[in-house]
Amino acid sequence: MTDSRDPLFFAILRKPSAPEFGVGRSAGLKDADIRKHVQLHDSSDLLGMYALMRIRADMGSVEMGHVIYTRELQRSRQATEAQYLMARHVFEDLGYRRYEWKCDSLNAPSRAAALRLGFKAEGRFRNDMVYKGRTRDTDWFSILDSEWPAVKERLETWLDDDNFDQDGMQRRRLQDC
Repeated sequence: MTDSRDPLFFAILRKPSAPEFGVGRSAGLKDADIRKHVQLHDSSDLLGMYALMRIRADMGSVEMGHVIYTRELQRSRQATEAQYLMARHVFEDLGYRRYEWKCDSLNAPSRAAALRLGFKAEGRFRNDMVYKGRTRDTDWFSILDSEWPAVKERLETWLDDDNFDQDGMQRRRLQDC
């Protein structure tokens, strides 16, 4: 993966493939244009999407961002698995040293998700930007390559089929694994 200022978007689909979606392509789009890029024959296929951004291959660092999940995908096993697969790709396939997650400090669900997935809080950039007409503080989280083996083991233990009953309900919370 080369350095890029353009996000690299990935879809989370209900079906194995959607031929009209440019998965893994650098979109080069502004936030307002993201929806125009998604063109599926059956929009019910798309459960969510996210992007790798602030790609700094020379530094071995990348940020997870533009996370958009439908209600169906939020707080689901599939959402956790999608995040696990991307983290595994970042550390094991790309060999990166740092995986970042940033969010609005007022976005409690995003902060909770980062911590649940094993990201460590690094701090808050106060008055980081003006967003939707207000000053936004940005919370920073990361997983380092040295932390990945423990995070990976925890995620794999939780995702294991033995952790889910016949109705798909978890037996143990991720925090307890």
